[in-house]
Amino acid sequence: MTRTEYENAAIETAAKALADAGPVYMVNMVRYREMAAYEVASDLPACSGREAYFQRYAPAFNTVAQGEDFSVFWVGNVRGVLVGQDGEAWDDIVIVRYASFDVLRKILQSPVYAAQAAPHRRAALADWKFLVTTQPYLPR
Repeated sequence: MTRTEYENAAIETAAKALADAGPVYMVNMVRYREMAAYEVASDLPACSGREAYFQRYAPAFNTVAQGEDFSVFWVGNVRGVLVGQDGEAWDDIVIVRYASFDVLRKILQSPVYAAQAAPHRRAALADWKFLVTTQPYLPR
């Protein structure tokens, strides 16, 4: 199974589990390539993975998602992993709030996202984990 097929299957599974969940927060754990590596030859100037993520992917994502109810909740640099897998290392964590999982799904499965944003994400990132979370109901 390719990474894209795996991601699409994961989106479908999450959509069923989160159909009525309300807002979701995507925790994006990312590790950048030293230099962005595009799958298809590009006339873009060479840049680091971090630059490709924040200067190319983020603006393209914002354009694709324009009009949808989402916002960047938090961006932080990872300074260390206290508990994790041996050798696990992340550069940044980005948390994005979406009004619902359907909003996120609509964006990620858009042909415009696939054409305009996803190539920059793939070029920028050496590794990533995307975790979908919700705020639990906590009785008082």
